[in-house]
Amino acid sequence: MVSKAFEEYLKTMYILKKQSGNVRVTDVANKMNCTKPSVNKALHNLKDNGLVNYESYGTIELTEEGENLAKKILEAYDIIYLFLKDVLNLNDDEAREEAEKMKSNLNDNTINELAKYVHKVLDLNSLDCNYDINQEKCRSCVRRKIN
Repeated sequence: MVSKAFEEYLKTMYILKKQSGNVRVTDVANKMNCTKPSVNKALHNLKDNGLVNYESYGTIELTEEGENLAKKILEAYDIIYLFLKDVLNLNDDEAREEAEKMKSNLNDNTINELAKYVHKVLDLNSLDCNYDINQEKCRSCVRRKIN
């Protein structure tokens, strides 16, 4: 199990990779407003858990498992954020802050049910594909129907 702090590192690395292609310790430290030693400590832990490939002074690469977990973290946040903002009508800042707090405390089944509810209430689609936050195919299907 990866801690909330390590989830934030994974999420940040995934976003940086999508934005610029290569990810370095300095990039992560700047984005997260933390020190390079903190990033290095996190990287060693994530590497031990098979989530990143990293050699000192090199670029950071997410493993397939690390990338899938980062996507899952972002998806959970998005679902909760939509619920708070568009269903409960919280203001944007409050919805973002609360979604960040809630996402790590909900289990996958709860996220799946919340996703189905949010999509039904917002009439985005029916999620008849048996949405599961752990299945990339379902997330792709959902995004395709929304767009």
